[in-house]
Amino acid sequence: MASAEASCYTIIYEDSSETPSTQDLRTALQKGSDEVKLDTLRKIIVSTINGNHQPQLLMPIIQYVMPSRNKQLKKLLHFYWEVCPKYDDNGKLKQEMILVVNAIRNDLQHPNEYIRGATLRFLQKISKEAELLEPLIPTCRACLEHRHSYVRKNAVFAIYSIYRQFEHLIPDAPELIQTFLAAESDATCKRNAFVFLANCAMPKAVEYIVQVFDQIPAMDELLQMSIIEVIRLDCKKESHYRSRYILLISELLNASSHAVKYEAATTLTNLTQNPAAIKAAAHCYIQLVLKESDNNAKLIVLDRLDTLRAKHGHVLDPLTMDILQILSSADLDVRRKAINIVLNMVTSRNVEEVVLFFKKQLQKTQEQDFDKAPEYRQLLIQSIHVCAVKFSEVAASVVHALMDFLGDSNNPSALDVVAFVREVVEKFPPLRTAICEKLTQTLGDIKSGKVYRGVLWILGEYTEGASGIQEVFRELRKVLGEIPIVASEQRLLEEAGGEEEKKEEEESQPKAESTKPRVLADGTYATETAFTSVSNARLEAVKAAAKPPLRTLILGGDFFTGAVLASSLTKLVLRYIEVSNDLKKANMIKAEAMLIMASVIRVGQSKFVSVPIDEDSNERIMNCIQTLSELQEKPIVHDIFLNDTRSAYSKMLQAQEKKAAEKKEQESAKVKIVQVDDLLTFRQFSKKPADDMIDDAEDVGRATGSSEVQEDFISNLSRITQLTGFSDPIYAEAYVKVHGFDILLDVLLVNQTADTLQNLCLDFATLGDLKLVERPSVYTVAPHSFQSIKATIKVSSTETGVIFGSILWEGPGMSEQCVILNDIHIDIMDYIKPAYCTEAQFRSMWTEFEWENRVNVSTSISDPREYLQHVMKSTNMSCLTPEGAVSGDCDFLSANMYARSLFGEDALANLSVERTEAGTIIGHVRIRSKTQGIALSLGDRITMAQKDNKPPA
Repeated sequence: MASAEASCYTIIYEDSSETPSTQDLRTALQKGSDEVKLDTLRKIIVSTINGNHQPQLLMPIIQYVMPSRNKQLKKLLHFYWEVCPKYDDNGKLKQEMILVVNAIRNDLQHPNEYIRGATLRFLQKISKEAELLEPLIPTCRACLEHRHSYVRKNAVFAIYSIYRQFEHLIPDAPELIQTFLAAESDATCKRNAFVFLANCAMPKAVEYIVQVFDQIPAMDELLQMSIIEVIRLDCKKESHYRSRYILLISELLNASSHAVKYEAATTLTNLTQNPAAIKAAAHCYIQLVLKESDNNAKLIVLDRLDTLRAKHGHVLDPLTMDILQILSSADLDVRRKAINIVLNMVTSRNVEEVVLFFKKQLQKTQEQDFDKAPEYRQLLIQSIHVCAVKFSEVAASVVHALMDFLGDSNNPSALDVVAFVREVVEKFPPLRTAICEKLTQTLGDIKSGKVYRGVLWILGEYTEGASGIQEVFRELRKVLGEIPIVASEQRLLEEAGGEEEKKEEEESQPKAESTKPRVLADGTYATETAFTSVSNARLEAVKAAAKPPLRTLILGGDFFTGAVLASSLTKLVLRYIEVSNDLKKANMIKAEAMLIMASVIRVGQSKFVSVPIDEDSNERIMNCIQTLSELQEKPIVHDIFLNDTRSAYSKMLQAQEKKAAEKKEQESAKVKIVQVDDLLTFRQFSKKPADDMIDDAEDVGRATGSSEVQEDFISNLSRITQLTGFSDPIYAEAYVKVHGFDILLDVLLVNQTADTLQNLCLDFATLGDLKLVERPSVYTVAPHSFQSIKATIKVSSTETGVIFGSILWEGPGMSEQCVILNDIHIDIMDYIKPAYCTEAQFRSMWTEFEWENRVNVSTSISDPREYLQHVMKSTNMSCLTPEGAVSGDCDFLSANMYARSLFGEDALANLSVERTEAGTIIGHVRIRSKTQGIALSLGDRITMAQKDNKPPA
């Protein structure tokens, strides 16, 4: 009888205009050469797979193709026997198949070992056809004794396939294979035979392991892998050989094959929780990472090592320095994952060794030409930061070493150093004086405005003592150059002009004033004299001259740094007045600070800067000047300068620590603590016990879908899309279900006519990065009956895709009729999940991503925070801005949001809104991503959500 479930094949495209007729195919089979027969048979196979069986060609193939000795033709013939219909309409085997069986038997007895082996492989593919297989059993058994290993190894799997489907055909197969295994010498044949026993006769497989126990470490890699798998399966139940298994697996940790070592280490951690065994497995993982060349394999092994560390706490702490050897790898992702593991293993006992290793690696990035050295240096600085903040005893030893990197040309590394120094100087008051002295000395080496701003803030907040403040002022004069800036720059310009005039006098070459046309901004012509050109050239030369670093930044238009400089100077002056009784020196420092501030404003309004000073920076610097000029009048302002900013930073650090502690508490809560007097539990019935040997409950849950949230009937109804109208001959609706990277369409068709619809075909097409996996079959639908059809769509990126199509069928008189379906729009929100990243990562991605979509806010919501929550819900994005920064009642709100797609793509958004006097909200949402699809789709999503002030269902 035919099998209850028909086999599924890959659809291969064929053009009907190029498909020959049945008579042409028959003629080609009868009279063509071997090459023509090959091409003809290939066309017949493609046609058969696509549903056009052509049973009238079966006999010509038997007559003209089967007798051929061509090996390619014989292999292609096996494909044809696999796909061709072997039963008639009554479910009985076709008479022609008797001839086929006879030919297969002859091939199984062929003197050529390749033909025998290929035929045995073919038998594995028709293992569901009992009537075909039964006459071939004796020949298959005989092939087990063939002289060539290629035949024997395929004979074992052929018998395995037959025994698994029809045990009654070879009832003594386990005993037969056991005898074969005992006498076999070829490694592949032994492995195939052992796989048979492992799947069909487990006690015999265990018996074989016990018999050859001492020889297993010297066996072939494939057989060792199969033996490890059997050990895992046998230990799921109570086994008498557990202790012997543990000894064997421990020996296999030293195997030559990396795959065997990995499987052995994984199995050992499942067999026993002994600390020595856990250390041995972890050491094996470390050696694998060091010796394996494939970076993907390294990352997989490191994931397994991290899982082991999470389960077994401080058992692996002695291996911390061994894990650090992995940093010799060239791949940055491997280094990052290894460092993350080490940072979780750092304790007060080994922190000094770890930090010393990081410092040596940091030095190497300066001396050697590392691959991706700037990124690696930044990673090391961040790691030292984490260690130093967690363990105060190493903070003093590393902070000075890291401050040497403040002048690093790689801006992110220097910014990480500033963030580290700022946190250390707040948390460890005894180190403040030394750190401020070191920062003061490094002012001349800094190149970046961001780094300057961080260092100036630290110096303004934490420099204490009159001598320290005076030293800061001396160093600032050096990095600013001559003050006032405008006057000194003007003098340089005049000096440059004087030198040129002297040269002209010496050359005594009178030059006529020449004019040339120049187009102005309004499109009119103007004349530019040579005098003007010379003046501009002098000005550019003065601008390009070498200058101190902070002066260069200010002249380059970085007035934000100038505003921070003014704020820091104000703090230093106010603190100097508090700690010093010398009014004369206090007045001198105050006057110098005000001169510097006024000079920054003046130069910002002059021709010597690249861009004029902005209004915010101008106002900020003027406020600082006003504060210093009214010292005795506003003590509240002094308190704001000296105390409030520092306390705000202190609160921010406390909030970060609290958040990190909550995250750690959540992670530790996931680890189930089992008390000694807890009841015995079973994985199938309840929670997994801590000493469960085989850690696959989570995998089983994912595979069966039991871990997924079950949807209710109402939510399923919301996913139904109407495809045709109620008055169409066929009514169709589809239930759209998203499963990870797949979209499942369950389409219900209703025949609303009184006619039988024959050859009905549902034809889908896609727009965007969607791909149709399989074409639905052809159906015949009775009058007023239903037909359910399933189709699967593959998704390859996060873009809003469209599925469209039509229904085709044959109407009266064989006329083709058609109904066009409504489009199905796939929602991007099914692939976007909320995620979190640091502020530095957000800024880096915001700068890097090239696609931006700006959406103007148009809503009736009057509360900015309520609108933020509304956008977060409608876009599945999480808010990165801390709760404290958006709390309180304010008419303006700015927040950053972030999400990731299932495909690993990042989506960034910035919301800036303001409440007007009329009570409405104005502003915009800027969305950035690496791909255009996400930016446009999220923008459309926000626009749709604004129309009814609620996110679409």
